[in-house]
Amino acid sequence: MIFAKQLREGVRRGETTCSVRIWKNLRVRVGGRYRMEEGQIEIDSIEPIGFPDITPELARQSGFTGVLALLKVAKHGQGEKIYLIRFHYIPPRSSIPQRSKSKSSQS
Repeated sequence: MIFAKQLREGVRRGETTCSVRIWKNLRVRVGGRYRMEEGQIEIDSIEPIGFPDITPELARQSGFTGVLALLKVAKHGQGEKIYLIRFHYIPPRSSIPQRSKSKSSQS
């Protein structure tokens, strides 16, 4: 999954944890991990939804200011199927703090 540049920081901070996509066919799977420029996202759930389900609150959760802004980005190609994809961000390994070895494991 690719995110518009203006959404990536919200994904990294954990503020954006879902995305609405309008695709012809499903392109991700639950449990799948997909690269972001730094780190990855892991798909937690995928739910088919309809246009009435795309509310201003859902748009904000997806990182947009409103429904129209979301819809301008959500449609990909000739897609007609609407999916709500929930995910979480996994930072790159180099930015995960390393645990120090305890003295008992050094013996």
